[in-house]
Amino acid sequence: MTPNRPLLEVKNLKKHFPIRGGLLGRTTAKVYAVDGVSFDIAKGETLSLVGESGCGKSTVGKALLRLYPVTDGEVYLDGQRIDNMAASKLRPMRQRMQVVFQDPFSSLNPRMRIVDILGEPLSNFGMAKNRADLRERVGLLMDKVRLPRDAIDRFPHEFSGGQRQRIGIARALAPGADLIICDEAVSALDVSVKAQIINLLVDLQDELGLALLFISHDLATVEHLTHRVAVMYLGKIVELTDRRTLFAKPHHPYTKALLSAVPVPDPTAPRNRVILTGDVPSPINPPSGCRFHTRCPLVHDRCRVEEPALRTVGEGHSSACHLTHAPGELAMAGSA
Repeated sequence: MTPNRPLLEVKNLKKHFPIRGGLLGRTTAKVYAVDGVSFDIAKGETLSLVGESGCGKSTVGKALLRLYPVTDGEVYLDGQRIDNMAASKLRPMRQRMQVVFQDPFSSLNPRMRIVDILGEPLSNFGMAKNRADLRERVGLLMDKVRLPRDAIDRFPHEFSGGQRQRIGIARALAPGADLIICDEAVSALDVSVKAQIINLLVDLQDELGLALLFISHDLATVEHLTHRVAVMYLGKIVELTDRRTLFAKPHHPYTKALLSAVPVPDPTAPRNRVILTGDVPSPINPPSGCRFHTRCPLVHDRCRVEEPALRTVGEGHSSACHLTHAPGELAMAGSA
């Protein structure tokens, strides 16, 4: 790996889904699910991708994994471009980039024992010499995710939801991944179990130097796990900064609205609740200008016609908003 170069680099990533109709099945429209997303992740870092359901965050993860073909843009893993890489050359890259899915039950084959579920990636990548070696390696994986070794001959239905998600994490670790994409990996779990899985991910990251792309709609969960946060709205990143800055000094009106909805321990504490009106526009026909302008409480004429670029508003802090927030005032960016 090149010194100081991010493990993962994403440049202007786009994923558009064609809508076909008519007798000939011609493309009549497109779903602009992801429409120009850029970010990077360093080795050992967690970047959280957050936003409402339907904003395109899960599509980003699947496009990075090549589960969806990329419409446009570039993706680099450890300096190697992988978005246009031939399938024959992509195999070693898949070993380094794994995924933990949302539903810990449907992502595990109910007819396979745990030893075979965790042993499959070991066998696929030639990492086990024989059956005895495979069972030993599976046992080590169970140790890492804090499950008993003697459970490797059980089936998925014999485990709780939290235990099944631990097995999903162990499967992602099996081939020796550098980067794990967690696609709503804790959203289906109870609060107490969710905290245990988050603590496990943090410990594994410290131990193994993993990079994590943590996809979630739950900002309360993200706050305890991440290093940086990218906020998505309707296929685009609207704010990107470190965790502390995002929660203390959010810049984009959409980020402020999301944060104002996060439950707090003291319900009597004063809060500046931001209520968004209207529904999220259709990704088939996104609004002109700023895509958030149809719901933004601070909308100006410029917002309706000119799309804001993701620009620097502080050290390591970028925001796609025409408004620059100064103490006690709102001034149009670039008007000074």
